[in-house]
Amino acid sequence: MEFSDHIKTANVEDVVLRQPLHPPSRGTLCITGHHLLFSDREEGSSQQVLLLLRNIDAIEKRTSGSSGTITIKCKDLRVLQLDIPGMEQCLNIAHSIETLSCLDNVSAMYPFFYRPTDLSLRDQWGLSTPEKQYTQIKQLHKKWRLSSVNESYSVCPSYPPMVIVPNSIDDEMLKKVAKFRQAGRFPVLCYYHRKNGMVIMRSSQPLTGANRKRCKEDELLLQAVIDDSDKGFIIDTRSSQQVQQARMTGGGFESKSFYSQWKRLHRQMERGKALQESLIKLVEACGDESHNVDRWLSKLENSKWLSHVQTALSTAGLLAECVERDGHSALVHGYEGTDCTLLICTLAQLIMDPSCRTLEGFLALLDREWLQAGHPFQQRCAHSAYSHARLQYESPVFLLLLDCVWQLWRQFPLALGFSEALLLRLANEVYASDYGTFLCNNDQERCALGVKDRTHCLFWALLRPSERDYYSNPLYEPKELAIWPSVHPQSLQLWRGFFLRWTQQARHLEAVQEEIRTMVIEWARATQR
Repeated sequence: MEFSDHIKTANVEDVVLRQPLHPPSRGTLCITGHHLLFSDREEGSSQQVLLLLRNIDAIEKRTSGSSGTITIKCKDLRVLQLDIPGMEQCLNIAHSIETLSCLDNVSAMYPFFYRPTDLSLRDQWGLSTPEKQYTQIKQLHKKWRLSSVNESYSVCPSYPPMVIVPNSIDDEMLKKVAKFRQAGRFPVLCYYHRKNGMVIMRSSQPLTGANRKRCKEDELLLQAVIDDSDKGFIIDTRSSQQVQQARMTGGGFESKSFYSQWKRLHRQMERGKALQESLIKLVEACGDESHNVDRWLSKLENSKWLSHVQTALSTAGLLAECVERDGHSALVHGYEGTDCTLLICTLAQLIMDPSCRTLEGFLALLDREWLQAGHPFQQRCAHSAYSHARLQYESPVFLLLLDCVWQLWRQFPLALGFSEALLLRLANEVYASDYGTFLCNNDQERCALGVKDRTHCLFWALLRPSERDYYSNPLYEPKELAIWPSVHPQSLQLWRGFFLRWTQQARHLEAVQEEIRTMVIEWARATQR
């Protein structure tokens, strides 16, 4: 079916647009297969609003007499209102928006049609691969190897074709370990600490079940990670009770009897529906116009969003302590190992490793720990906080990561080489994008649909000279030491730049920050002359 089949009315004149931070304007509304375009036709005005339909989370329509109103709630938390003359035209526009904003055919999405003049489809895709990571870290070569066991994605659909594993574990053993781990996600290396040689591994839960099944190959793999005289830590992102419940349904944990040199630590982290509901409550609180401070604070607390931020940062801090301060390797997992596992592994690397704190280093970290590692973006980011659809797989884990990184950025304003603007851009792009970076759920799906051949890479676009300047932190001073965030409640703040971004207060703050940024850049240029 063509896009045009879903568009009953393509153009409407004399539409009134009401949007945050702008006075109402009257003009022409156009709808295409991927965009909603509003052009202000009033004399002396050239205002245009181009909205990617994929950015629309929910719409509400109301008709009255011979006209109607459509309220558009976006995934970037904007709320727009369109007053449309003609009830039939209003209903037609609403139907087209509802249909086109929810198409689930990946190949029909806008990134496959987006062709900027300064980018080429022949440009390099992605910033990081296990092969590149292995090549860059020469110390790995003594004890670790690159395995192509997953070359055809047959062992683990959500892993990349190449993975880094201990030298002593051959591919046949890896296949047996994969069968013992949920969804085939066997333990693989994600981080090597250059200072002390310790590593972070990640995986999914072992399928021990109620009968306490064993896998000797899995035990040997973990034993190969640590020396005979050493010990390692398993950080399980579930509570002890959740782990026991998982055993009853076929999952489980690493038994102390068979993994004697590994100490298991439980740090319960919410995921899935609970995290999505937390976001919904927070956005609802931010939209409360009662101006009652006590009510606002109560709603903010009840959303539990900042509690999730605190738990993520404290768990990542624990992981970093195990590796950096105590000098032990660690394995991280929960259930599938595609959500909270990736969240705390990423944050721990930001805490410990200065190379991850540069603009390019941070984007490469996201590439390695989220795209290559199989976070299901298509499922998790299908809807944001406004959707009326029955939520199934949605969960704002990546948004939680960006919030945690913002907390680090605020606590250590000189230590990170990128700006808040980058985090806001990523928060937009993950839900609706011109680029193919966040399409699909894993590397296998991207290859099958030709995403890397037929769409542009967001990360390389952000590193273009014109973009790099805007997303870089002009106050950045490289810091070799670890940065240990405070997780006390008074140290954590609501990310106003994102959750209150469409308010006048946030816009004033943004203007002040941009002015300061300009002053710092000009001062730096003057001192270099």
